[in-house]
Amino acid sequence: MDNSMDKKHPLNDLMRSTMEKIHEMVDTNTIVGEPITTPDGVTLIPISKISFGFGSGGGDYGKTTPKENFGGGSAAGVKIDPVAFLIIKDGSTRVLPVAVPPVSTVDRVVEMVPDIMDKVEKYFDKKEEKESI
Repeated sequence: MDNSMDKKHPLNDLMRSTMEKIHEMVDTNTIVGEPITTPDGVTLIPISKISFGFGSGGGDYGKTTPKENFGGGSAAGVKIDPVAFLIIKDGSTRVLPVAVPPVSTVDRVVEMVPDIMDKVEKYFDKKEEKESI
């Protein structure tokens, strides 16, 4: 019976190391930032969105021990986007969203739809007023 599955595989170490590095970069203070208090007593708390991904892979070569014939690698990426600020003043709290500019033409069109609908509605309202006179 082959006991190689019972032994610790180097790929496990690669994945563990990658996850530890991500954990070092991203903690709760990254998502809900440290409060900033201004001289006039306003407290700002930054709120962020975090996206990350990682991958690991490797291969064993030959029939010798994995330590001698293992090739592998791992990679990770982290993206942090500010999304809002909590503003606390005089016991009142409000959310100030951070507007991200549209990236593509489709994003721009989607962003413009409410304004276009308002203009179309006003146009038809004016047209109905003229017809009723």
